[in-house]
Amino acid sequence: MFGATGFGNKSLFGGSNLSTTASTTATATQNDDFFVDGAPEDTIQVIKFSPQPQDKPMIACGAWDGTTRVWMLNDSNNFEGKAQQNIPAPILDICWTEDSSKIFLACADKEARLWDLASNQVAVVGTHDGPVKTCHWINGNNYQCLMTGSFDKTLRFWDMKNLPNQTQMASLTLTERVYAADVLYPMAVVALANKRIKVFNLENGPSEVKDIESPLKFQIRCISIFRDKQNQNPAGFALGSIEGRVAVQYVEAANPKDNFTFKCHRSADLVNGYQEIYAVNDICFHPQHGTLVTIGSDGRYSMWDKDARTKLKTSEPHPMPLTCCDVHSSGALMVYALGYDWSRGHEGNTQPGSKIVIHKCVDDMKPRVPKK
Repeated sequence: MFGATGFGNKSLFGGSNLSTTASTTATATQNDDFFVDGAPEDTIQVIKFSPQPQDKPMIACGAWDGTTRVWMLNDSNNFEGKAQQNIPAPILDICWTEDSSKIFLACADKEARLWDLASNQVAVVGTHDGPVKTCHWINGNNYQCLMTGSFDKTLRFWDMKNLPNQTQMASLTLTERVYAADVLYPMAVVALANKRIKVFNLENGPSEVKDIESPLKFQIRCISIFRDKQNQNPAGFALGSIEGRVAVQYVEAANPKDNFTFKCHRSADLVNGYQEIYAVNDICFHPQHGTLVTIGSDGRYSMWDKDARTKLKTSEPHPMPLTCCDVHSSGALMVYALGYDWSRGHEGNTQPGSKIVIHKCVDDMKPRVPKK
């Protein structure tokens, strides 16, 4: 699956702030959390589990130093470094193909790239007039394509059937820059810099079905689609902002009260007479339970049951902000990254580098059974 340079090279991820080896360390951070060795030297912007194989999950991350790295779970239940690519621009987003053989990269140099893990080759597969902020692989009923969102205020769709001679299927002009996006076929949601959220139906090509104003007053940081209560079809999305607040929004709410916001990632005590408020950097839903995890600039992750409107768990503080996360499709594991997110300016960058942590989350994210 991987190119020849991918296996058995212990210097592959050399220079990491954690270790020169390339497998999970035996050092726990808190509870059952474990570091993954070989994290990038700069902040990790995005981290994702592979869709396949289920029993040997892989992790890929993209960082501001232009590196994309891949780890695989080995027979010793360690995540072992397998491959790395260096791009001459920060990586702002990544996504896997459904067979986990390739990874798309959204890059700050206005290009979207495709990394073929078998050949270890990288090719440009899409371009914009501004940094590419998001990328999502759409595996539809009658078509496949890459969706990219950019600071150039466009959303573009790329046909990959004739690589390397891919073609642009569609380009949609938006009212503002793309800050965040998510896809759960047949729904796509795109959050813009003017706090508008565009909702698209992807079934027969992209078709805008709704334009929603964010219920949050401040800048959008992240967005994640959730399924209905039968865990079958996409029903709505959760939106996170820089102001320590999350909005839960149904696209077609049966009752307006189904849409609500809640506060999170704020200091429990006053600091110099004020409550400290932190950005929500990422949101991810549990694939089976439908609960969600939020991660923040306060260095904590919190788990929530949106249906019961209760908090399930909050972690102890980590020494750095948490920047991104993902939950494996089995629901057993969560991965999250630590790194500086510039929320406190240049003077706050006292711990350069990044860390990757694995957390066993299946029990933490189970909805609580109400006491009778």
